[in-house]
Parts: sequence; C-alpha cells; structure tokens
Amino acid sequence: MPRYKLTIEYDGTGFVGWQRQANGLSIQEAIETALASLCGGEIVIRGAGRTDAGVHALGQVAHADLDRDWRGDVLRDALNAHLRPQRIAIVHAERVADDFDARFSALRRHYLYRIVNRRAPLTLEAQRAWLVKRRLDAGAMHDAAQVLIGKHDFSTFRDAECQAACPVRTLDRLDVVKAADTIEIHASARSFLHHQVRSMVGSLEHVGAGKWSRADLQAALEARDRARCGVVAPAAGLYLVGVDYQEPVAEPD
Repeated sequence: MPRYKLTIEYDGTGFVGWQRQANGLSIQEAIETALASLCGGEIVIRGAGRTDAGVHALGQVAHADLDRDWRGDVLRDALNAHLRPQRIAIVHAERVADDFDARFSALRRHYLYRIVNRRAPLTLEAQRAWLVKRRLDAGAMHDAAQVLIGKHDFSTFRDAECQAACPVRTLDRLDVVKAADTIEIHASARSFLHHQVRSMVGSLEHVGAGKWSRADLQAALEARDRARCGVVAPAAGLYLVGVDYQEPVAEPD
C-alpha cells in the first residue's frame, strides 16, 4: 500500500486535540473520517505531534497508507473537499517511502508561542494568542531563556501526567522576539515533553513581568520539581509550525 505524507494546517479551537479521544472530535478523527469517505474504508493516520486541545498548527505532519496511487495535488484537493466545513486544511500531500514515519522519522519539531502584550482585549486574535496586560520585558525573557538551551532534565516543565519514559530533552532553540505589542517565542527540539513549551513560556512570562530573574529560572530548572514551574501558558497561543525530516537520497543515474 502506498504511503503518503500529509502537511496539515488547523485551528485547534473547539477540538479535543490531535489524538482521538472519547470526549469529543479530534483533528486525527476528522482527517480519518475524510479519508474513509474518500477511500471507502477505515484508515488510521499517525501524526508527528500530539497537540493538545486548543493548540493550532501551521505545519503538522502525518502519514497514511492508502490502497491506491494518488497524485499528490489530487489527494490534497479531494481531502480538503471532504474536510469542509472543519477548520482543517491539507496544505501538501506527497508519496513517500514505505519506511517513512511522521512521528519517528522526525529530526526536529518547531513550535511558536504568541503573546499579545497590551491592555485592550483581543478581537481578531481571540483564541490565537495569550493576552498579557502587564508590560513584559522581552529582552529579559530572551536572555533568561538561554539557560534552558541544551540537554537538561526538564522535570520542572513537564506535566504531572506526562507519559514520556525520561524527562531529559535537548532544547536546540528558545528565542523571544518582540514586534510592536506581539511577543513571539520560538522553540525547537527533536521532541518535547507534555506541556513543556507552555510551561517554559509561563515561566518566561514571570521573568518578563519582573517576578523572576534569570537566576530564578535556572534554579527552577535545576530543581527538577514540577512545583517550581511558573504558570502554564494557555493553549490558544501555541502553534506547531513545522517538522524537519531527512531529505531523501536521490537514486544514481
């Protein structure tokens, strides 16, 4: 059965998250239902990241094994037709090698967290960002964020119900960038613990507000204690923006 890689964009508002659950509609279920309608049988997809309820994606990746060959653009357009009116779009579909796995073949995942730092309530950005009314120092946040770069035990920034066997992760990037009243936090790693990005962002908000120093953030990391974490930032500001994979090796002529 040919395997296809799907690059997916979605608005996570109103969904229970990526993974199928009994308590509501998930992104995975919506796409599998569309595939079943299109292909006439049950199809299970595997995603690169199990985003939580309310989390968005610009570049989620999944793979599916189908029972016939499809041209990528035809599959993309047909799936999008079956996904209406859900706020989910297949941005790209392509045939890949049979050993490609959206989750386990991933080399790096990239997340974006958006904070709108102003007094006025959100209108167009509602459910798309975290509104923080007290003034934040983005420079101090970026400086403190660098203590989290590298290989660490991230138990402090790990959800109590995280199912990962080991809390050690290697964080490749954690940059804080401000433009007007928007603060963007960019995080990259091969993999993340459950709620790790939102936990780090919530702790960085404490730094930006002057409640914590860089040393306080480092002490929280080194404590390896969930109770030392700052607030967990809301899901609405988080986006899975992309997943990196090894480029396929061209066959010799």
